[in-house]
Amino acid sequence: MRSVVVVPTYNECDTIPKLIDQLLERPVEPDILIVDDNSPDGTADLVRSAIAAAPDRIQLLERPGKEGLGRAYAAGFGFAIDRGAYDVILQMDADGSHDPVDVDRLVHATADADLVIGSRYVSGGRSDGLTGGREVLSRGGNLYARSFLRTGVRDLTGGFKAWRTELLATLLHEANASHGYGFQVEMTLRAARSGARIAEIPIIFHERRAGSSKMNWRIAGEAARLVPWMARHYPSR
Repeated sequence: MRSVVVVPTYNECDTIPKLIDQLLERPVEPDILIVDDNSPDGTADLVRSAIAAAPDRIQLLERPGKEGLGRAYAAGFGFAIDRGAYDVILQMDADGSHDPVDVDRLVHATADADLVIGSRYVSGGRSDGLTGGREVLSRGGNLYARSFLRTGVRDLTGGFKAWRTELLATLLHEANASHGYGFQVEMTLRAARSGARIAEIPIIFHERRAGSSKMNWRIAGEAARLVPWMARHYPSR
């Protein structure tokens, strides 16, 4: 199956070269699509240098500025779908919290699922190295979303996923209400409510390797306020 990994970036010059190198080494040979929100630190320039070395595997989608994680992913997903070349579209963070080695496992698991989630909260999964505040934010946010939405998915807030392109294209026909971190929850919820086959495989989630986290209590609060709306707007059948 031909696959592409969509990676949103903003000020990830310290991590993006290594991530690209690691993804290019994966046995499933994914293409790479970097969606950069006009990073002032030169992230896009580093991606262009990588493209010069591997023009058939790497693409860069540049956006004029930060408009939210959800909009960045939606733009990247749409770009990949329009290529008409991919069976599987993956999403992952640029900061080293997701291990590129797991890309192969996610792609292979789509043979029996429409959406595969790299999960911290199934047997064998965990988070490593998070500070106390971030660990509370992560676990608490996930439990909060699960209690409202009751999808059976254990890691609703996770951002390491592999989508069958057919499912993703169907979901993108309707715009999401969430444009920030709530996008992760809303997309998984919509997939569950559509009857998609969802699988979770264990991953180890790491604290970011460099730079500073973009997640904070304000951003988490914005996502939390949308969860009750999601429960009403996408009721279980």
